[in-house]
Amino acid sequence: MFIETEGTPNPATLKFLPGRAVLGDATADFAAAGAAARSPLATALFELPGVARVFLGGDFITVTKTDAVAWQTLKPLVLGAIMEHFLSGRPALDGAADALAEDVAPEDAEVVAQIKELLDTRVRPAVAGDGGDIVFRGYRDGVVRLHMQGACSGCPSSTATLKHGIENMLRHYVPEVVAVEQVAS
Repeated sequence: MFIETEGTPNPATLKFLPGRAVLGDATADFAAAGAAARSPLATALFELPGVARVFLGGDFITVTKTDAVAWQTLKPLVLGAIMEHFLSGRPALDGAADALAEDVAPEDAEVVAQIKELLDTRVRPAVAGDGGDIVFRGYRDGVVRLHMQGACSGCPSSTATLKHGIENMLRHYVPEVVAVEQVAS
């Protein structure tokens, strides 16, 4: 099994591509070891010293490390844990991914559909390329609420991406949008 590794805009995060599906169309973000109980893969990664966050994407895994460990020490351990997991045949996630609650007024359904279409076709592929994901969490009074996951969570450039890139694009294509906010989860 060959696993490719890519850097991300977040220096504390690396993207691992195992060459096979991880979660397919779903994603799962684990900000701490305690939250990873439903994922044998994330649990194995959190057992490694220095792993701070694990994000499972369609065909990749991003791992964020603490400052206490260097990538040259941690990377071989992560590669080994990923390889061992996939060779075992266990699923990356036990059960289906949880559906996230969205704060949307029924009368805004058409606007929300436009926003989600733009996020799915223009934003999420670019963000996935950097080892993360962006999840729609709500729309009220012209304000779009988004949650950054994976490499994008805590990335130094995520605020600029959110405000200058995503907000400007959404405001251009959907006149009802006045602002974009990042929400914790």
